[in-house]
Amino acid sequence: MPIVLALGVALLFGLVFGPQWWVRRAMQQHATERPDLPGTGGELARHLLDLARLEHVPVEIAQADHYDPVANVVRLSPENHNGRSITAVAVAAHEVSHALQHAAGDRLLAARVTFAQVVRGFEFAAAVMMMTAPVVLAVVHSPVLLALQVGVGIALLSVRLMFHLLTLPVELDASFRRVLPILETGCFLDADDMLGARTVLRAAALTYVASSLVSLVNIARFRRLLPF
Repeated sequence: MPIVLALGVALLFGLVFGPQWWVRRAMQQHATERPDLPGTGGELARHLLDLARLEHVPVEIAQADHYDPVANVVRLSPENHNGRSITAVAVAAHEVSHALQHAAGDRLLAARVTFAQVVRGFEFAAAVMMMTAPVVLAVVHSPVLLALQVGVGIALLSVRLMFHLLTLPVELDASFRRVLPILETGCFLDADDMLGARTVLRAAALTYVASSLVSLVNIARFRRLLPF
């Protein structure tokens, strides 16, 4: 029984942390500086936006790589904005592809933007539920009420994972339907580098899902608040 339990725990941690580990490994594996590449990630992003007649969309340096559809700006981390690597180029192109989706009026992207506000509200409500659960138990001394409160908090936290799973097609469309053909036909990378670029684009598409899976650890931690 202990061996089965240990295997079960190992499998659970693999399912939770495995995707995030793979995403990080894929990004790091192709992050070696390549002076032979024609430009940095930031320069490629600017070039692709100009080609798409999106000169009004700026490219900025930020802590994390993302496209902000509200401000209509592509933001890249310093290493990908200033870097000259397969990862920098592929990630920059992936974020630009979201700007292309936005400009084309992609309905899935618009739905994700709308529901992202709702998800943030759910996450805030979950945090309030979890932080106040011990206080409520101390005041009312009701394990049933505590179980209900923690259960609602867990359900609210799970919304984030479901949200990113449901909007995964937006990320896959960005990586493979929009930007991959551009990289393949635009002579930005040679044929030998495209395999690495595909891996990075796949990792970029799975980034949000991988991070959401880690939130399951928080769910398991809050589960221990229950008295049974």
